[in-house]
Amino acid sequence: GNRSHPTCRLSQSPILHANPFLILSYLPPSLFSFSFSSFSLSYLSLDSPLSPVSAMSHAKSREDANGECRDSKSRVTIVGSGSWGSVAAKLVASNALKLPSFHDEVRMWVFEEVLPNGEKLTDVINKTNENANYLPGIKLGRNVVADPDLENAVKEANMLVFVTPHQFMDGICKKLKGKIKGEVEAISLVKGMEVKKEGPCMISNLISKELGINCSVLMGANIANEIAVEKFSEATVGYRESREIADTWVQLFSTPYFMVTPVRDVEGVELCGTLKNVVAIAAGFVDGLEMGNNTKAAIMRIGLREMKALSKLLFPSVKDSTFFESCGVADVITTCLGGRNRRVAEAFAQSGGKRSFDELEAEMLEGQKLQGVSTAREVYEALNHRGWMEMFPLFSTVHQICIGRLKPDAIVNYRNFGPNPKL
Repeated sequence: GNRSHPTCRLSQSPILHANPFLILSYLPPSLFSFSFSSFSLSYLSLDSPLSPVSAMSHAKSREDANGECRDSKSRVTIVGSGSWGSVAAKLVASNALKLPSFHDEVRMWVFEEVLPNGEKLTDVINKTNENANYLPGIKLGRNVVADPDLENAVKEANMLVFVTPHQFMDGICKKLKGKIKGEVEAISLVKGMEVKKEGPCMISNLISKELGINCSVLMGANIANEIAVEKFSEATVGYRESREIADTWVQLFSTPYFMVTPVRDVEGVELCGTLKNVVAIAAGFVDGLEMGNNTKAAIMRIGLREMKALSKLLFPSVKDSTFFESCGVADVITTCLGGRNRRVAEAFAQSGGKRSFDELEAEMLEGQKLQGVSTAREVYEALNHRGWMEMFPLFSTVHQICIGRLKPDAIVNYRNFGPNPKL
């Protein structure tokens, strides 16, 4: 077996305890036989990555890049500590305590801030077990340890969860380059990317290229504050080759109120999580102008059409079915109904475009960052460079409204709504 894979004992899975039938959605058929008459579940494949025998072999010590023996239990670090990063820490920490293959402690890298009372944010998190700035009133778990030193936070981890605004990821990767040792897996929860003229710079690819590690993604209809209070939600894990690694991430994030499904389509899942923020800006304009639910539904439909078309143009391997997962249509719906991009765009439209997005972001988001406005600009530049502007009228219009070239009511220009034979 792959000794770098974290130990995974199915019998102790929190997913199976919560709902034994959920496990059927992502286990390989060779793993078990199921008899309805006897209502029994029995293991058949002893060398399966999730079988008890295989788990025992994985429990042997790992070796780092220098061949030195390392602790057999996996260590997880959350790189980021905003509202979504804090929720990710809460989810992972709850499962780390239950899974014998993981260390109890979950480190969370925190960009250090000084609170109005003079205390450092990391000290407050470690003392109160709450992120007072971005997720007040929510206990993260006593096994979450805040660390302001990025390199120290990740040095013992072999599973890294990246969840920061996308505009910071390049700097984070540069700082960690050459510092990641041994067999390490990563997953990106970053809903954004750098779309350059020569093509999109996917965050998962950035992590893999700069750090030399495999990177999966997790996206979905996930408003952080709702998951924080344990309202039911879904998410999608996008993976490349190893279903074994995907199943580990599913196990690490899944709870009775947070259901995760694996899909072999990293680019499709990641592009859904990115482009839906542009659609949410458009929905915010509609809300700010009080155009009604019919108009908003039309914007969401057109936005999803353009998301799918652009994704498949950029990456022909993207699967149609991905857009029906939580990362696709569900994320479009929830982001266009709530979420910070829609909310700030609504205020922008209400001001008639007279207040800038930078001003509104600073006033309304208390230190958190918008993704949709910067992504709209990057998508516009890529479309313009490739001569695809006429194929994506909604995406093009959103950017031009954001920079003041068009008024907010241009969002319902008739050309956005007609059939587009080029898509």
